Amino acid sequence: MPAAPLLDREFLEKLERLTIHWQKSFAGLVGGHNKSRFPGAGQEFLDHRNFHQGDDLRAVNWRAYMRLDKLFLKMFQVEPRVPVRLLLDTSASMLAHGGVKFDYARKLAGALCYVGLVRLDTIEIQGFSSRLTQHIFSSGGRHRFKGVMEGLSKMEAAGATDYLAMVKEFIGSYSQRGLVIIISDFLDDRSCEKSLQYLTDYGHELMLLQVWADEDRTPPWVGELELQDAETGAAMKLDFDEEARTRYTQAFDEYSAGLQTIAMRSGGRYAGIATSQSLESVIFGDLIRVRGVA
Repeated sequence: MPAAPLLDREFLEKLERLTIHWQKSFAGLVGGHNKSRFPGAGQEFLDHRNFHQGDDLRAVNWRAYMRLDKLFLKMFQVEPRVPVRLLLDTSASMLAHGGVKFDYARKLAGALCYVGLVRLDTIEIQGFSSRLTQHIFSSGGRHRFKGVMEGLSKMEAAGATDYLAMVKEFIGSYSQRGLVIIISDFLDDRSCEKSLQYLTDYGHELMLLQVWADEDRTPPWVGELELQDAETGAAMKLDFDEEARTRYTQAFDEYSAGLQTIAMRSGGRYAGIATSQSLESVIFGDLIRVRGVA
């Protein structure tokens, strides 16, 4: 029996009115505040999408309407476009708590990629742990999304996180500045703040999406515990009481606030996402609220 798709068709159709949002205007590229992509001089037709209330009637394919009695919007490509690169954490820590973080992160990556494809953005998805792995390239419309889903379904998580090594490889591989979306739990023993700052210093705009399981932020355990690091295997024994749990949650929130500061300092965005939230509420709530999508 084939595995169920990461995202169902009904959910994908709800995404079709959204656009991935970026703030910066990058030299030599079309973009910056997501200007209109409707027909105009020098634009090339690539795809259709369903018409929604509020769309520009000038972009409707009226011939298709006469044949099918249904409104479709013509989509056009403007070149060159702002590159959108999505870095998906595939380190072993994403498999903690039964792999719920990794499954959620892949679904979130797929949803954002679909939004981009419908709007004819070019998106590259790159898995990472201590280096870049498992590359997925997508462009040219929604009909390319099947390949993205297949690629995401085949992704596996393993290895230790090393943000510094990954960021150095990324900067060396991609000379063109653009929007960098990172979906991760941002757990790295060597700290990732300085590495993320390198990306902003280089000229990229960041969208940091921190995915955590509820147990990551508020551990449900008390008493004498023996914990093992999911990536290094290092063991630790500690006595965990209610006061320690409160301090842990405070430290977690302070760390998340630091990530938000890094993103917003350079005009980027940040969203903290618990896997207990529905993906739809995150896309149409949290990400719209922080202007990750519009």
